[in-house]
Amino acid sequence: MSSKLNTVILLMILVALVVLTVGGFALMRTLQKLTHPLEEARQTVEEQIEEIVQSTPTIIPDPMTIIRQVQGLSRLETASYTIEKVITAESGQGAFSFLFGDRLILVAHGQVIAGVDMEKMAAGDILIDGDRVIVTLPPAEVLVVTLDNQKSYVYDRDTGFVGMNPALETEARQAAEEEILQAALGDGILDMAQENAEVYIRNLILSLGFREVVFVRSTLPGGSLPTPTPVEP
Repeated sequence: MSSKLNTVILLMILVALVVLTVGGFALMRTLQKLTHPLEEARQTVEEQIEEIVQSTPTIIPDPMTIIRQVQGLSRLETASYTIEKVITAESGQGAFSFLFGDRLILVAHGQVIAGVDMEKMAAGDILIDGDRVIVTLPPAEVLVVTLDNQKSYVYDRDTGFVGMNPALETEARQAAEEEILQAALGDGILDMAQENAEVYIRNLILSLGFREVVFVRSTLPGGSLPTPTPVEP
């Protein structure tokens, strides 16, 4: 009887172990089913955070556009200068520059365009005398002064402990634009623009069958009647 009892007890123990094992597996599968959505949600959140941190900026222009003014242009651009200028700008210098000082070196690339505004010509500024045409051109003027933001850059900047001056770079760019303009003027861009305008208009008039073109330049400010000064064709 004891051997049979032992066998029965052993079988009961085996059955209990099987039940516990099967129940354990079932419990594990249940826990996995419960925690799997949480794991997926965690991975999704991590992926979204990574996309936010590493994504490129998105530019969204306002769909509303307001056109303030539309104006036809009759400017004849006849000379263009492309200039590079190095500008040093500083503020807060002195004994406490290590605290308040700010100094930068700006390498500025800019363009100056000059020409003649044909809209300033009046009806009497073109006179025809047989096969000769007498033209009074407005004086050449600077039409465009601009910095190339893609090529202009801050080469070096030295800032004190307190922090940089937020307006320093803007002031440096404004100064660079003025320096570029003065450099072009000093090199004779207006004379070049006037001469090129005369060459262009002369060739245009001669192509119409006239034999001679005489240019008269104004020596007085705009709006005044000039004393004509003939220029040899």
